[in-house]
Amino acid sequence: MLTLAILSLVVGKGQQHDFSVFKDSRLLLHPDALLLADSGYQGMHKHHQNSTLPVKKKKGQPLSVEDKAHNKTLSKQRVFIEHINRRCKIFRIVKDVYRGKHKNYSLTWNLVAALVNLRYRCI
Repeated sequence: MLTLAILSLVVGKGQQHDFSVFKDSRLLLHPDALLLADSGYQGMHKHHQNSTLPVKKKKGQPLSVEDKAHNKTLSKQRVFIEHINRRCKIFRIVKDVYRGKHKNYSLTWNLVAALVNLRYRCI
């Protein structure tokens, strides 16, 4: 079942790649949960078996028709996730450089997620 609610947040210290934050968080996902990730999450299969990544083009070789169809299907599913990200980044406090106390950073993100869920009636 697809839900557009923000269910969980994990934040890291400083500038970190999203995949590094995911690996460091040791977030427990149900084995049957389908994880749709972008190409920045290469190696996700080591951490979660039921994950889907786009196929990257190899140097000097174009993508096959099947790979292009797979990537297009995946992007049609992931577009909803990107819309959720856009809804969060409407709030300037998470879009710009965070100038508050670092201990309050995760609290700020939780507040923004709750406001987004409330605004779009996901809760």
